[in-house]
This record gives sequence, C-alpha cells and structure tokens, in this order.
Amino acid sequence: AADIPVIDQAYSKLSNSITVEWRAVPGATNYMLTAQDGDSFVETILKNSPGTVTGLKPATLYRITVRAINSGGKGQPSPFRKVKTVLAAPILSVRSPSCDSIAVSWKAVHMAAGFSVSLMRSDGLGRMLKENTTNTSLIFTNLDPGTLYTIKAYAWNANGMPGDDFTYNQRTSPNAPVDVKVAFNSGALRAVVSWMPTEGALTYSVTVSRGLLKARCNTSSASCTVPSLQCSSEYYVSVTAYNDAGSSKPTDAVSLETIPCAPVNISIEEDEPGHLLVSWSSISFGHYYVVFVKSDDGLEVHCNTSHTQCHFQSDCGFTYFISVFAYNKAGQSPLGDVFNYTTAPCCPSDFRAVFTSSDTVRITWAPVRGADLYETRAAGGSGEVLCKDTATACTLSALQCNTAYNITVYSFSEARGSNTSCAPHYAATAPCSPEIKNISKEGLSVISVQWQSNNEEATYVVTARGEAGLWHCTSTGNSCTLMDLPCGSAFSVSAIARSPAGQSLPSYSVPLETAPCCPNDLILTQVTQSVTNISWSVGMGAQTYVTTLESPKGQAKCHTLQTYCLLGCITCGTNYTVSLRAISETGLTSSCTYQGYSSSACCPFGVKLYRLSNNGIRVFWQASDETINYNMDLRGSKGNFSCTPSSGLSHCDITEIPCGDVYTVVVAPVTDKGPKLTFCPKKIYSVTCSGSSVGMVIYRGKSNAKHI
Repeated sequence: AADIPVIDQAYSKLSNSITVEWRAVPGATNYMLTAQDGDSFVETILKNSPGTVTGLKPATLYRITVRAINSGGKGQPSPFRKVKTVLAAPILSVRSPSCDSIAVSWKAVHMAAGFSVSLMRSDGLGRMLKENTTNTSLIFTNLDPGTLYTIKAYAWNANGMPGDDFTYNQRTSPNAPVDVKVAFNSGALRAVVSWMPTEGALTYSVTVSRGLLKARCNTSSASCTVPSLQCSSEYYVSVTAYNDAGSSKPTDAVSLETIPCAPVNISIEEDEPGHLLVSWSSISFGHYYVVFVKSDDGLEVHCNTSHTQCHFQSDCGFTYFISVFAYNKAGQSPLGDVFNYTTAPCCPSDFRAVFTSSDTVRITWAPVRGADLYETRAAGGSGEVLCKDTATACTLSALQCNTAYNITVYSFSEARGSNTSCAPHYAATAPCSPEIKNISKEGLSVISVQWQSNNEEATYVVTARGEAGLWHCTSTGNSCTLMDLPCGSAFSVSAIARSPAGQSLPSYSVPLETAPCCPNDLILTQVTQSVTNISWSVGMGAQTYVTTLESPKGQAKCHTLQTYCLLGCITCGTNYTVSLRAISETGLTSSCTYQGYSSSACCPFGVKLYRLSNNGIRVFWQASDETINYNMDLRGSKGNFSCTPSSGLSHCDITEIPCGDVYTVVVAPVTDKGPKLTFCPKKIYSVTCSGSSVGMVIYRGKSNAKHI
C-alpha cells in the first residue's frame, strides 16, 4: 500500500467545495479526497495535489482526509483536517422600481452575520456603489435610466469571512419618452406617433384613449401608426417605454383632435329664383365649413363659413353639384354625399308671335338651358288654349278672332318641373272676317258694298278682283263705294279687316258683273233704198245686241249675236234716232245712244232717154223731191259720162255721145258725204247709129225695148 499523505493545508473558497493541498506520495497513482460531515461523506478521486471536493453544504464543518492509491490498493487516510465551507451566496431578487433605482432583495443566508452588495454600470463607466447591511434588501437610487448594471452580493459570517458571491445584471427601467409628436393622416383616419428614443428602451407602447375606449400600438422603433380612428373625436395619446426591467411612466397625454365627420342632413332649396340656400347639421369638432358648388359647365364657387348654411347665386337651367366639408386644425372631413340640384329651366326668350290667320298664331322662341319640354298657354276670350312640345315653336289654333290673349311659354325639365316665373306676353288676334251683306249699283261704274262685322278699331278694305285688274275701297264703318269699275267686266268682291293686330281672313267672295260696254264704233250703211246695214265694234261683256232705228214714220229693230245687223223697211229721206242695247250673258243691259241717222233721198223714177241733135242725149226723170239734187251716170264701153244738174231740174243733157254702144244709166240722189249711192235702179239703153249722125236708142230692161 502507498504511504500516508500529509495535508499541508485545506480551505474553502466556495460554499460547496473545499480545496486541499498535500504532499505527493511516491508510487501513488491517484488520491482519494474525503469530506465527512457526521455520517455523510463525499469522496472524489484526484490525480495529484491540489484537489477540490465539491457537492458540499455551505457553512458546514467537514473532516478532510486524503488517501494515496497505487497498484497495491488504497493506503491509510491522512490525519484529518477540519475545514468549514464558506457561507452560501445570497440569491438576489432584483427589480427596477423606477427609471433611476434598482431594488435588491434576498433571503436570509444560514450563518450569515451580514451582507455586502455592490453595484456598477456594466460598461464600466462611473463609480461602483457598495453597501454592507444586515438586512435582506436595499435600494440603489440616483441611477441612470435604462442602463445595465452589474450587481454582486455575498454574505459574511461572524468572523467576517465572506461567502460565495452572487452576480446579477439588471437594467434600470427606461425614462419616459420625450418630444412626443402626433401626425394625423386625415385621409386615412390614422395617426403617426413619434418620439425621441429613450436610453435602454427595448419596446414602446402607444396608448390612444377616447373615454372608455383605448387603442394600443406596440413597436420597437421610435414611431407607431395608430389606425382606424374615428372622425369628430378627441383622443389622448401617451407613450410608455419598456425594457426587461419594466416600463417607464407614461408620457403626459397629448391631445389629438381628429378631422370632423362629413356634414349630414344637407338640404338644398331655392328660396327665391337665382338664390340657392345650402344648410346642414352642426358637426362636433367642426370649426368651420366650406361648401363647394360646381355647375355643369365646369365653373366652381365655394363658401367659407362658421355657420351651418351658405347662400349662392344660381342661374336657371343649370345642374349644380354640391359637397360640404367640415374643417378643423386636423384637416378636412371625409367626402360625404355629393348632392346635385337642378334649377328650374330658364324662361324662353326672343318670344315672337306671328298670326297666320285670325284664329291661328305661330309662337317661336329661342331654346333655353335645362328645358326638356315647353308648354304654351294662351288665356283669353272664353277659355284657354294649351300646346306642349319639345320644339321651340308652337302653333295655337282655334283662337277667337278680334280677342286679346295673354300668351305664356313655360319651360319644363324632368329634374325640376316647370318654371312658373315666366312672364306672359300680350298678343291680340287679327280681326274677324267681315260678311258682305249687299252689293248695289249706285251709278255708272259706282258700286256700293255693305258688310257686317263685330271688330273693334278695324279698317276694312274691299277688293274687286277681275281680269281687268284690282279696285279697292277702304272704310272704318260697314260700307264703302267702289269707283270707276270698268264696264263689261266680271269681278270677285271680298272684304278684309285690318287692325294693329293683323289682318283678317278675307270674307266669302261675292260675284259682281258690270253692265256690258257700249260699242265705241257704230257705222250705218244704206244697202238699198229700204235696207240699212248697221255694224259696230265689240262691246266688252256683251253677248247679244239690240239695235233700233226709230222715226215718226216707224221703227226698225234687230236683235243679234253678231256685231252687225240689216234693218229693213227703212223710209228713204227720213231722219232716224239710233240706239243700241248691249246685253250680257246674265241679262245685264247697257243702253247706248248714238248720233242720229238720215236715210238717203229716194231714188227718182221714170228715167227716160231722148235723142238730141249733134249726137246728144237727154236723160229725164221724175224727182221725189224737188229740193234734191241728182247725179246721172252713163257708162258704156266707148265712154263714161256724168252729169249733175242744178237743183230743181229733173233732166240732164249729154252731148257728143258715141252711137253704136250699150249704156247703163243710173240716176241717184246726191249725198252730202260718202260715196255715191249704188242702189238706185240701173237701166240699159242701146244707142244705134242712123246714117252719119242719127241712131236708134233702144231701152232694154225687163224684156222691154224702146227706141227713139
């Protein structure tokens, strides 16, 4: 067996172990170190000195022995040494009750007479704080907030021997953040809260409270976004810093006033034409309001007010889009309902009324904004006439003539209805048509026309219309006279009434026919002693003619369709009065008087030829009137001879007449003008030669022959 070791020294530095130093034993390969406490012991195998036996109890007295071990086995234990383990380290409970203090506490340590606790910044900065105490707790104050400190504590016994120490790292709680700022995002109804980072803070918590409602936001950065805030609300915002030691005090609450809610109960009314009144309910936290009014032509106006209503100028026929916003220092309220308001359509302008007849008026006007439909009303007379149309024109018919009407054109729109403020326009219908009651002839080419009408302040124009032209007369009464109408013409007579309101429809036409015209030219030609031919020019409008020659001795008359007539039974040498009646197709008659006519003197009778000496011939006749001059014509192939004796003579001598020829003898009265009469009887005589100078004159006619 190995030799017995000798312990040089044994001591305890830790509460659960004792360290032993001994002298080496030759040949020993191992050593057994034993610590015995009463009946219990702890053994450990070691290679060499020094060695430490662990697993011991603190503040306990142990008997320490060492045995050497070699190949022969365990040797005898060394003489023992009594060694007491040091006190156990206090188990610290550490916290930071505030940002500048650390509280340390522990449970009592067996056999401890006192405790020593030291504190120092873990980064080595600053000085170390050390406290000795017999209590089981203490507080270090005036520390740096949010700073990591290292705390070491140990107990010592009555002899002042220190026991195990206990080390703990503790950070002070952070200080409350400073420079807290709240940025409100009005569009998203959220707030961004920011602050200066606090020393030692690991996280932050932002609390946003409104009454009993609270919202939190946790972050490790120096800002945090709080979403889903309510409009028209006041929130209180505080920030608390956190680390492993705890939390800071909350910052002083910062007031956050959110944007106001969109105004509600918006009403729009047109209190009078051209004025819009927009009103709404008051909104919490709304400091002032702005009303935007945009018309459909793009023009926008606004009103800024602290009240709950605004007035705007408006135009007819426009649609206005109206939105109301509330404002405070946080910003603008969200967009609420956008209202549209359409004003009544404008009243039609450029009104024009044109009467197309006495009972019909054509109304036109310029188109106006906002009008989908127009209604035209004409009130007057015994009723009202109505016309509706989408066009800017309307024809009102069945009106009463000679009547004043109030005509109003109203404009309609689907959105607003009728514009009832449109002013009426005065218009009067044209006069009523007159009714011709009588047409009478007052004289040559003078016609009186009478009519009936109930018009007031009307002027009447009567027109006679025919192929010959137009003739007019005018009157404000109920009759007028047409002058200088041509004869032989057919007319259509009508009347109209005129007033400042217009012209009536013409009356029904009444036919008028003037008497035929007397022929301008009338020629009488005596064909025979008892027959006269009368011819004349055409009389305008005449269909037949009646000519009459009248004398105390009798009358000759002819009725014909022609422009000439042969009148028989004319007495020669008689003065006649000449008259002609022109008769129209309808029986109208014009009596025409002409210059008197004298029939030619009567032809002589008893014409005889007597042979004179010297180859002469005497023509003898019996005159019907001694005051009449006669002309004798003797015509033959060897010559023509003529003789006109003095008044009262009834013969005529012709000398040197050639014999041996047949002669035609005519004795006719001499007329004052015109050609010779050719209707007196002709007698043929043959003058024969007898010897050198004597011949036989033979009368031939009607189978009679005479010779002289």
